[in-house]
Amino acid sequence: MSEEPAPKSIPESSSSAVNGGRTIEECQDMIQRSLRNPTVKFLRQHLEKAGCGFGDKFIKAVHCNKKIAGGYVRGEGILVCSNHMNIQDEVNQVIIHELIHAYDECRAANLDWSNCAHHACSEIRAGHLSGDCHYKRELLRGYMKIRGHEQQRMPWKLSGMSVTMIHNPLIEHLEACLQPMPN
Repeated sequence: MSEEPAPKSIPESSSSAVNGGRTIEECQDMIQRSLRNPTVKFLRQHLEKAGCGFGDKFIKAVHCNKKIAGGYVRGEGILVCSNHMNIQDEVNQVIIHELIHAYDECRAANLDWSNCAHHACSEIRAGHLSGDCHYKRELLRGYMKIRGHEQQRMPWKLSGMSVTMIHNPLIEHLEACLQPMPN
C-alpha cells in the first residue's frame, strides 16, 4: 500500500489531543487522505457496485473513551478513534478493516452481528483482507513468532481484539461469546 505523507501543517510529534493521539480535526484530515489510498478506493468502488455507496459522513473521527481504534456501526458508518491514532497508516488500516465489515453487511443478506459465528467470520475476513494478519504487522506488535502464527494466533486474536474494538450495543453479548484460546 502506498502511503501519502502527512501535510506539513500537522507535524507527527505535535498534536493537541490527549494520550499522544490526534484531535478530531487532525484525524478527519487523515481520513480524507485515506480516501485516496488505493485499497480504500478499491473497497469503496466495490461497495458502490454492490449498491452500498456512502457519502461524506460515513467515515467520522470521534473521541473514544475506551482504548480502541474504531469500528463499524450498522446504520451509522465507520468511526475512527482520533485520540488513539498517531500516524496515517493506523487510520488507513482502521478504514480498510471496517470497510470490509461494511462490504460484508452489504453483500450478506442474512448477516447477524449478534451471531458469534457470523461476527467472528467477518472479523477473520477483515483481518486477513486488510493485512492485519500480515507477519510484518505482527512483528511490529511484538509478536515475534514468524512460522505458523496465522493458524495458531490470528483467528482467535482477531475475533477477540476486533470484537472489543467495535462501538456496538451488542458488545456484552459478543464478549460473552468469546472463549479463551485453547492451548
